[in-house]
Amino acid sequence: MNSNPSPPTEQIAKSVEFVKKIRERVATIVVGQDVMVERTLISLFTSGHLLLQGLPGLAKTLLVSVLSKTIDLDFARVQFTIDLLPSDILGSEILDQRNNEFRTIKGPIFTNLLLADEINRAAPKVQGALLEAMQEKKVTIGSETFDLPAPFLVIATQNPIEQAGTFELPEAQLDRFMMCHRLGYPAIAEEKEILKRNATLKIQRKDKGAIAQTEFDILEDEPVGTSEDLIHAMETVNEIFVSDVFVDHVVELVNRTRNHPDLELGGSPRTGISLIKASRARAMIHGRHYVIPEDLFALAEDVILHRIRLNYEALADGHTGETVLKTILRDMGMTPAMV
Repeated sequence: MNSNPSPPTEQIAKSVEFVKKIRERVATIVVGQDVMVERTLISLFTSGHLLLQGLPGLAKTLLVSVLSKTIDLDFARVQFTIDLLPSDILGSEILDQRNNEFRTIKGPIFTNLLLADEINRAAPKVQGALLEAMQEKKVTIGSETFDLPAPFLVIATQNPIEQAGTFELPEAQLDRFMMCHRLGYPAIAEEKEILKRNATLKIQRKDKGAIAQTEFDILEDEPVGTSEDLIHAMETVNEIFVSDVFVDHVVELVNRTRNHPDLELGGSPRTGISLIKASRARAMIHGRHYVIPEDLFALAEDVILHRIRLNYEALADGHTGETVLKTILRDMGMTPAMV
């Protein structure tokens, strides 16, 4: 697939060092969640949007805040609610009464990292407003179209348990998320470290009173890299070698989801594109010049599960998307021993 030679060793080494600095800075604030950090970096290096699915309190917002300051990126957070309007995200035109002319007020979407908290709590009209931005990196306000900043990345969160007052994300929007990563609770040792670190936070004097510090208050403002370092990493990812055999594996995997008897909806062509892009980024993060089957196996769940739908019979029999995907991977000869 990639006719160009692999990136030079020095180029890989520079990007790996950049990733190492990011991980070290993030680790000073966020305990554990190494896979979530890796998936976030993959999304950033490939301009692919990320959906984080997990219960409250698992450091999703904190991670994005740390990442934005670590790489000196603009960051905005929008809490999605039932009464949110598209203009609350995109912006709107207002009439300037001083000169009787309309003026455009840009919304929070004009940023590098947009955190869409609890995205499934907003009405479908608001979710639909994100589609153009996520796919085309553009926003239309009134009769004008504006380019979004580069890079532009949507990181959305979703609570998988509490479904009261929520709207299921449409397939068209889910397909625009490169990955959907499912978060679990931290390990015992990690949770102990979280509590110990929190106990060291101090009281911060403010105005005439004081407030208790949180992890957000101790974020360092000094970034560990520049925008040029980020561009270099993105260029390195784009040069990672992808063999024809690997492409064949991706095509076979996606096609098996379309033809499986338990699935009524399989992966779209965007699934294969996302698998290859994410595999390239993961290979670079691990210091490799080329992708290997291990990358495909490691990323399969995050890239594919949110894009497939079980049919009624499979649901009635108690099957899940995860069990079906594992069966497909096993039938293709891909096992956990590869990772």
